[in-house]
Amino acid sequence: MKSSRQEKILEIIVSKDVETQSQLIDELLARGIRSTQATLSRDIKELRLVKELTGTGRYRYAAASREELTDYDLRLKKIFKESVTSYAAAQNLLVIKTMPGLASAACAALDGMEIEGLIGTLAGDDTAFIAMKDREAAERLEREVEKLL
Repeated sequence: MKSSRQEKILEIIVSKDVETQSQLIDELLARGIRSTQATLSRDIKELRLVKELTGTGRYRYAAASREELTDYDLRLKKIFKESVTSYAAAQNLLVIKTMPGLASAACAALDGMEIEGLIGTLAGDDTAFIAMKDREAAERLEREVEKLL
């Protein structure tokens, strides 16, 4: 369901100039796909859609170029690397300690990366809990974090 909805979103933005989420919801509905604004916002984030200026001076949704995606990934990794001070796996959780006030930034960086098995993140001031699908996924992420740092 999610992947077919996201495919339709990409088809729509290639074929039409869509300026708002409301317009995108209407276009999906016209194709028989119901979506809430919250779901659409998550899709836009996951697809890494951007707004670009058209020749008429208006903005429209567009897929980010490969170069922009690479730059985005590098920036996320840099944010993560600069904020984390320590980490440890505990069952299916990864507990991350950060510099004061940066746990949310570390979680946002992880949320923006495409991490297999990531269920969710929860941030305090300097501590983040990363919930993974299972123990193996947590251990894989721990190894990735070790490489990243």
